[in-house]
Amino acid sequence: MSGGWFSKLKAGLSKSSNKLVGGITDVFTKRKLDDDALEELEDILIAGDLGPQTAIKLTEALAKNRYDKEISDEEVRTVLSEEITKILEPVAQPLEINKSHNPHIVLVVGVNGSGKTTTIGKLAKHYSESGLKVMMAAGDTFRAAAVEQLKIWGDRTGCSVVARDTGADAAGLAFDAIEQARNENADVLLIDTAGRLQNKKDLMAELEKVIRVIKKLAPDAPHDVLMVLDATVGQNAHSQVEIFRDTVGVTGLALTKLDGTAKGGVLVALAEKFALPVHVIGVGEQADDMRPFEANAYARSLMGLD
Repeated sequence: MSGGWFSKLKAGLSKSSNKLVGGITDVFTKRKLDDDALEELEDILIAGDLGPQTAIKLTEALAKNRYDKEISDEEVRTVLSEEITKILEPVAQPLEINKSHNPHIVLVVGVNGSGKTTTIGKLAKHYSESGLKVMMAAGDTFRAAAVEQLKIWGDRTGCSVVARDTGADAAGLAFDAIEQARNENADVLLIDTAGRLQNKKDLMAELEKVIRVIKKLAPDAPHDVLMVLDATVGQNAHSQVEIFRDTVGVTGLALTKLDGTAKGGVLVALAEKFALPVHVIGVGEQADDMRPFEANAYARSLMGLD
């Protein structure tokens, strides 16, 4: 991994790591690893959004070989980083495109404001730069801004965008997009969707309809259902993943806005609880600030280690 990206990741996770590192340093300055210290550490990890289950697992792993021994804060952070890596490694999987699908259809879901449209633009840039022919579909037809944003990404990346008037039927748009993608021999079709969770039933019914229409044209599609999560929502991410997973069969996650929050630990909790692949993470506004997720780099950055 390039030093530049590790520096960016570390800087992006600095709010999260400062919170965790500060807490750990306060507890473990020349101290024995006793029950009180473990309890305090558990509280720090829960406050850092790693979740109760993960916090217990990590403190137990630390206690296994070091209980009742003097331990420094750096040793604690090193062990925690190694244990977090073990949790994250199975989910660190890039989003692979299978050209034989012609096109490989990725349905992108998530609540409004999570960064769906921007994520689609950044993925389009990444895939087109690696030599794939990419198309985008502006399926969030209720938000004129989302459609405009996708068109801007289309201009920026040279990828075609299928769009309709505001309020158009999203399922109909998905249908047209697949046909157009086939006619143009696209390798990848990225379909944006609405994310208005306040009227959950309507939204979920609409997403189910979009999927039914996709399956009419391509029975094995969508080939991926990528859920975009805004890391700043912290623990609320759990209920969001549950809702979308149960309704539309989410197959993988993208986490955005990690640089804007001290809640970066939530990714570890999500990996522990749902075991869904984490394909990409974002630590900034620029297209290059979104990269495939790497477990060890993330764990070390979270624990403030070089």
